[in-house]
Amino acid sequence: MDSIKRARQQVLEAGRDMLKKGLVAATWGNISCRVEGEGSIAITPSGMEYDTLLEEDIVVLDMQGKVVSGERRPSVEVPLHLHLYENREDIGAIVHTHSTYATALACAHKHIAPIVEELVQVAGGDVRVARYALPGSRLLASNVLTALRDRYAVLLANHGMIGVAKNLKEALKVCEIVEKGAKIAILCNMIGQPVPISFEDVQTMRKSYTTDYGQRET
Repeated sequence: MDSIKRARQQVLEAGRDMLKKGLVAATWGNISCRVEGEGSIAITPSGMEYDTLLEEDIVVLDMQGKVVSGERRPSVEVPLHLHLYENREDIGAIVHTHSTYATALACAHKHIAPIVEELVQVAGGDVRVARYALPGSRLLASNVLTALRDRYAVLLANHGMIGVAKNLKEALKVCEIVEKGAKIAILCNMIGQPVPISFEDVQTMRKSYTTDYGQRET
């Protein structure tokens, strides 16, 4: 299986999983990943239902945004995806969702404090809110990169959220955990003042998650 085919299949599967998990509705949100060894990315097409997408609908672009493979028009958020890849070498995949609770906080311009252990493990700390800019704009791309610094999740003001990681499986997990964290934050604020985890403990848990958590191949 060549790298382009593999990347397209991974984006396709992530899109179906994102829809199944209730992180998006209809055609909103978008997904991309780097194409291994090709200096390009695979990204979802604009305005197509995730449950009807085919492998050939996934568009492959070079790092200047030129179509390398595919007949569909790519997501309007191409500038955002390319800007993150260009400036964060640690990012191999991007998942942009419009999940309910994360979007609610994004619309209130409220960050998610570091109050839940699994949230800080996958996101690297609190989840900041990127300043509002129109979808598809270079300003949005710049605002997201600024708010995402040293983190793996960010809320987009009045829009949704983004999870990033080294691969699509992990990026989708980030989005799931952020949505859960957003719900907990909203509920917690209804019953009392949330108590954040200390900066030192956040750093310890993030390091442990990236180095010791889970199984390792021998």
